[in-house]
Amino acid sequence: MTTLNTANDLSVRKQTIARHFANASDYDQHANVQQIVCQYLLDSIANTEQARVLEVGAGTGQMTRLLAEHIQSEHWIINELCDEQTATLQSILPTAEIIIGDAETIDLAENHSLIVSANAVQWFDSPLSFVTQSTQRLQSRGQLVFSTFTPNNFLQIKTLTGQGLHYPDIDEWQLALDGAGFKNIKLSIQRFDLPFPTPYAILKHMKLTGVSTNQTQIQSDDTQTFIWTKSRLQQFESDYWQLFSEKDNTGQLVVNLTYEVLIVSAFKP
Repeated sequence: MTTLNTANDLSVRKQTIARHFANASDYDQHANVQQIVCQYLLDSIANTEQARVLEVGAGTGQMTRLLAEHIQSEHWIINELCDEQTATLQSILPTAEIIIGDAETIDLAENHSLIVSANAVQWFDSPLSFVTQSTQRLQSRGQLVFSTFTPNNFLQIKTLTGQGLHYPDIDEWQLALDGAGFKNIKLSIQRFDLPFPTPYAILKHMKLTGVSTNQTQIQSDDTQTFIWTKSRLQQFESDYWQLFSEKDNTGQLVVNLTYEVLIVSAFKP
């Protein structure tokens, strides 16, 4: 339908995030947890018929595909940070208005009956502000459905490197939703412990899903970059085996990576 591109207006931090995801060309092959979470979100949507749907941070279109298959709407707005995804998103929903840019700073219109965001809000400069923004963008009795991650997400990486995004906890999200006037609030946590053959395989998996293991704590433009050295990598692998290894069902020694996801559904009165 139409495309608006404001990617040139991104902050340095958001440019970095967009670049990481643009380079994660095999994202869908490795983002299995994210795909499961999208199904949880779909199951949380109260009505399959919607007047106006806004998706924030569509990425490669994992959630977009589910919405296109199961939700009927007169009008779609699909937002994404990375302009390389434009053609893919347009092919999934040819009638949608695709808006490329930073959802925290651009105009994504108002009066939506449904706002959905899958696995994206944690990349915001101020994640909790998404709640306030959504209140302004939703029509009365509109529904907000989104997923983000908890402070336990990638807990092994945070323990060993001190690096990681800041994730608000479930109580902070509840407080933000209450403060914004949302009703019928439902929050649930899903935990996934993924086994890998080696700690290095975990770092590779994270990179393939758009997470930089050189600069995982990108909360502001001036955050110092975490640089891997040979000795630091060796120590990381040794500590990972010591602290986070276990035997799987076949008796093979593996190391785990924890994903802990927060699923949110709420309605504007």
